[in-house]
Amino acid sequence: MHFKRKAIITVGSALAVAGMVSAAARSATTTFDATATYKGKCAGCHGAKAEKKFDASKSDDELVQIILKGKKAEKPPNMPGYEAKHITAEQAKLLLDHMKSLRQ
Repeated sequence: MHFKRKAIITVGSALAVAGMVSAAARSATTTFDATATYKGKCAGCHGAKAEKKFDASKSDDELVQIILKGKKAEKPPNMPGYEAKHITAEQAKLLLDHMKSLRQ
């Protein structure tokens, strides 16, 4: 009986911790402001309407990877990798969606 009780407490604790991590991850994504991030970090090179240095023929997955990993340009400036600057894949997708909305 003592073993079952200990196992239930351990499982319950693990679920509580997972819930906190999950909530923190959701919070980080929901508080991410793609508009402000774009204006502050991207518009200088890509333009106010994402009209420069944006290859719309690439797939969303490719473009998200470029946001995360960066890309060497034919001539500087190069696209920096924002994964090293703590941008997640979900946030990169939000940035990409924002860029696409600017082009419409």
